[in-house]
Amino acid sequence: MAAYVIKRVLLIFPTLFGIILINFIIVQFAPGGPVEQIVAEITTGGMSTTSSISGGGDAGASAQIDIGGSSRTIASYGLDPDLIAALERQFGFDKPPHERFFNMVINYMKLDFGVSYFQDRPVLELVAERLPVSISLGLWSLLLIYSVSIPLGIAKAVRDGSSFDFWTSSIIFVGYAIPGFLFAILLVVLFAGGNYFDLFPLRGLVSDNWGELSWTEKVLDYLWHLVLPVSALTIGGFATLTMLTKNSFLEEISKQFVLTARAKGISERRVLYGHIFRNAMLIVIAGFPSAFIGIFFTGSLLIEVIFSLDGMGLLGYEAVIKRDYPILFGTIFVLTLIALFMQLVGDLVYVLVDPRIDFETRG
Repeated sequence: MAAYVIKRVLLIFPTLFGIILINFIIVQFAPGGPVEQIVAEITTGGMSTTSSISGGGDAGASAQIDIGGSSRTIASYGLDPDLIAALERQFGFDKPPHERFFNMVINYMKLDFGVSYFQDRPVLELVAERLPVSISLGLWSLLLIYSVSIPLGIAKAVRDGSSFDFWTSSIIFVGYAIPGFLFAILLVVLFAGGNYFDLFPLRGLVSDNWGELSWTEKVLDYLWHLVLPVSALTIGGFATLTMLTKNSFLEEISKQFVLTARAKGISERRVLYGHIFRNAMLIVIAGFPSAFIGIFFTGSLLIEVIFSLDGMGLLGYEAVIKRDYPILFGTIFVLTLIALFMQLVGDLVYVLVDPRIDFETRG
C-alpha cells in the first residue's frame, strides 16, 4: 500500500502541471483581459490614468467593467500607446506567453502564486483567508448529508416497498427538486429577519463580537451562523446518496453469502452491518471525493453570495469575471490539489472498509 500511495503522490505533480497548462492556453484565447478592463474603466471616467498604472484608487471598482464580448480593440479607444504599454508591463503582458507560463510554474514550485491584479494582495493570503469558509460549509454539509442519507438508505433497503419507503422517497425527491439558492432565499425570508422570524443571522460565519466570547459561546455562535447556509446546501444532496445506499444494499442482500449467514442463525443486525455493510459501502465511498469537491466549490457559490460568505467559490468566480489571472490560476491550483488529495483519501478509506482490496496489484 505504501508503494501505491507514493505513486499517487508523485502523479500529483504532472497532473497539476497539465491542468495549469491547459487553463493557461485557454486564457490566452479568451476575449478581454485585465488591460482591457482598466482601459474600459479609464474611457468611462471611473478611474484616473495615474491610479490605474500605480495601482492606487478603487482597483476593486475597476474590475467591475467587463468588455470581454466587445469587438473593439485597445487602439480604438484612442488612448496613448505609452499608457497601454505601461499597463501591459504592470500586468506582465509585455513578455511572450511561454515565458510568462514558465515563470509562473517556477513561482508555483515555490508556492508563490503572485499578487492579485485588482486587490493588490498576495493570492496565497487571499486563499488562506477564504479557504476556512469553504471548508466549513463543505465539511458540515457532507457530514449532515452522509449522517442522514446512509442510515436512511439502509432503512429503506430493509423496508423496500413499504409505506415508509414510499413516503421517504417522496420527501427526499421533493427536496432534490428544490434549487439550493431558491431554498436559501426562502430561509432568509422566513428565519433571517425577512417578513416573519428573526431567528438566525444573515451574514458571515461569526458575530462581530466573536473575539470577546468564551469558548463555549464561540462554538455556539459559529454553529448558529452555519444553520441556514448548511441547510440550503444540503437540501438537494440527500436524494442521490440515499438512493445509492439503498440500491447498493438491495444488491448485496440478495447475494448467496447473505442467505448463508441467515441460514446459520446470525442475527439480522449482524448480517446487515457485519456482512452487507462492508461491500455495499464501497460504491458510496467512491463518490465521496466528487461530492466533497462539488459542495466545496461549485455548490457553495450562490450560497456564499446570498449569505455574504467570502469563500473560495466566490473568490474564483470574481476572478473569472474580473480577469484576475493570479487568483484564477491560484484557485485552480488549490482546487486541483484538494481534489487529488481527496481521491487518495477515498482509496485509503476503501482499504479500511475492505482490507481485501489491494491497490498495489493495479497496473
